[in-house]
Amino acid sequence: MKRMVVALVFLACGSSVQAQQRLSTLNLTCGQAQQVILSRGAAVLSTGTYTYDRFVRDRNFCEFNEGLELAYVPTRDTPQCPIGYRCRSRDIDIFDD
Repeated sequence: MKRMVVALVFLACGSSVQAQQRLSTLNLTCGQAQQVILSRGAAVLSTGTYTYDRFVRDRNFCEFNEGLELAYVPTRDTPQCPIGYRCRSRDIDIFDD
């Protein structure tokens, strides 16, 4: 009986759930891609057929030991659009004088 209930729940949820495709910078203009990052704060976007990355608006969306790196991506209208930033690990020396 429990298996039947679980199966029905999965069927009910599975029929209404659709896979979301990741936004691709190649389908957006530079301004649209920048607006996605500005409005969401952080987003994972495809940058090519098999490539993607996480882009952020500011350091608030990075871990405490990460810094910002300016990110450029290809968009529909610009080969190198300054979309925002990537969070990058930085070495922290706790014994630094």
